[in-house]
Amino acid sequence: MVDTVNSLATRVHELLVGLVTNGPAAVGTTTAGLHDVVARATALGPHGAWLVAAGHAGLGDLACVQGQTDQAVFHLDAAVSAGYNDCVALHVAAMRPLHDDPRFRALYQRMRITQADLDEFFWLHQEMQIMSQDAQQASVDNIGRLDTGVSPLPQAPMPTREPNTAGVLITRLDLAAAQTALQQVVMKAEFQRSSGNTSLSLIDDSWDYARARHDAWHADELDSRRLRAAEARAFVERPGAGTTLVPCPPLGSIAYPS
Repeated sequence: MVDTVNSLATRVHELLVGLVTNGPAAVGTTTAGLHDVVARATALGPHGAWLVAAGHAGLGDLACVQGQTDQAVFHLDAAVSAGYNDCVALHVAAMRPLHDDPRFRALYQRMRITQADLDEFFWLHQEMQIMSQDAQQASVDNIGRLDTGVSPLPQAPMPTREPNTAGVLITRLDLAAAQTALQQVVMKAEFQRSSGNTSLSLIDDSWDYARARHDAWHADELDSRRLRAAEARAFVERPGAGTTLVPCPPLGSIAYPS
């Protein structure tokens, strides 16, 4: 099959979903896959540059988490050269040990961004945190439910604005992967609970149907509340947000969303 930007973006998404879902067990597969994406995206020329950046950024993240400083800096430098500019991501806790490295400081200073894109970067990372918190809360809320309904995890819509820099596309991929992985985890747990309750209701004469109906009503209320909250979180571009490329905020000045 001939590689395209869309096919390689889909591949990156699959790799990131696997990493989020399987954790350390998927590091080897993800690393090999991202190296392959970099090679294939490079062959696409300028149209594939942002995917080259995405691959190197992912490899840099993995190297950083594993304490491989030289490899982390190498891949992040290559990512910046290919258009990576998510200065918010470079302030996550795992990246802070690199902040004193002169090589890291140099690559950070090369990045350029617009205020409009910076606003979206903050939103994308904030949404990743909210999604994770929502998934954890949903698992708590569903403990002990006796009904057989299934509650999906509502997600805020992905921004549709035309970004000023291609680096935004990379972080949109990161968010999309997080959304997919968390949704899969939540739905797996929900189907297990639902099927278990269905089986028990068929074999247990003392099944509390009144409680099950109440749980279903309560779950519907929570689902509606989460859906409204997700819709309300949709990204809104600030009127007048700058679209001129400028240096990123000084290293260390950004508070990563919590």
